[in-house]
Amino acid sequence: MALPRIDTPTYQLTLPSTQEKIDYRPFLVKEQKIIMMAQESKDEKQIVRSMTDLISSCTFGKIDISNLPTYDVEYMFLKIRSKSAGETVELNLICPDDNKTKVPTKVNLDDIQVQMTVGHSNIVDITDTIKLYLRHPVFSDAMTIDSENTESVFKLLNRCIVKIVYGDTEYNKVDISEKDIEEFVDQLNTEQFEKVINFFNTMPRLRHVVDVTNPKTKVRSEVLLEGLQNFLG
Repeated sequence: MALPRIDTPTYQLTLPSTQEKIDYRPFLVKEQKIIMMAQESKDEKQIVRSMTDLISSCTFGKIDISNLPTYDVEYMFLKIRSKSAGETVELNLICPDDNKTKVPTKVNLDDIQVQMTVGHSNIVDITDTIKLYLRHPVFSDAMTIDSENTESVFKLLNRCIVKIVYGDTEYNKVDISEKDIEEFVDQLNTEQFEKVINFFNTMPRLRHVVDVTNPKTKVRSEVLLEGLQNFLG
């Protein structure tokens, strides 16, 4: 005799980058197993692949997450996790006043939003006549980039260049070789390069401020949580 099938509820979220409405469902036990096994392996690429498969399944295969900004994907995963395993997660946060005491703190995942930095722009003024147009890293970039490898990080930077404008002349990415882009970046001085890095440092991301009180010193402080990993402990 066939066992009963369990109905799975459907929810809706709004993509931070486009405001597009996306239907999704909680992940199932079989999908949770895959994520847990990937986390246990500590293989970054395996974790990324398992996240890709899980989000694709939970959004009914209707969205290609490889071309979404990383903060969109992280936000989607957080929403799916919230409806699957509970809206509240307990984190051990380190008190900033002594930088060592840990305080168990409950965080409501539904309160977490992607925050935009005031003044953030995809146009970087390299000089008075040269402008660099950049894009946010998409999830497919995360699948191929090794964050601990310097050369790999520079490749990501180069990949995010959309076009270079010199006066009235535009050099679109499709018309520029990778070698030419690499040489262009290599000739930047420190101040110019910092402007480019600032684009990545200020791009939208998951952010949330939590108040903690050190039980030893009684000092109350704010802890800034950023990025998906911070919210999953």
